[in-house]
Amino acid sequence: MLTKGYSLSKKRLEIMANVKLIFCGDPEAECCETAVQVYVNDSGKLYLEIRDYLSDFEQSEYTVLDKETAIKFSKELRKQIALMY
Repeated sequence: MLTKGYSLSKKRLEIMANVKLIFCGDPEAECCETAVQVYVNDSGKLYLEIRDYLSDFEQSEYTVLDKETAIKFSKELRKQIALMY
């Protein structure tokens, strides 16, 4: 898995870290415990996985975004955060 932390030296991309970010859901929300995992996969695409930890089994959904789509997604996420009260 490729991840955050890149260094360009002599026009070559080198991976400096192998990192997965995991964001946990709001414990006060009235739903199952959830977590969102974010990282860049081996193909250089952004991988987002939403995992629900239910009492009997785990259930997860994921999507893979190219760079342009990930940028648009991040802009929309920022807009929606700005609308939060």
